[in-house]
Amino acid sequence: MFRQLLGLRLLSRRTITSSARRQADNGVKEKQKLFQEDNGLPIHLKGGVKDALISRFTMALTVFGSGYVVYELFTAAMPKKA
Repeated sequence: MFRQLLGLRLLSRRTITSSARRQADNGVKEKQKLFQEDNGLPIHLKGGVKDALISRFTMALTVFGSGYVVYELFTAAMPKKA
């Protein structure tokens, strides 16, 4: 049992310390410039096509969910007569 724990500890230490370190470029300035320019778009759509798709999907899901809630409330309020 102790050998397995020791081996697991060595394996986890080896993978963490030997992993390649990548430098991520800092894109904050470019994003700030993109979001601060005055182009008439709302802030939630300034990210591009991806933001527009996410916004439309969220709106469609909200409308569908609201309709389904109204339908379920109506069916619960009007029980079937059997």
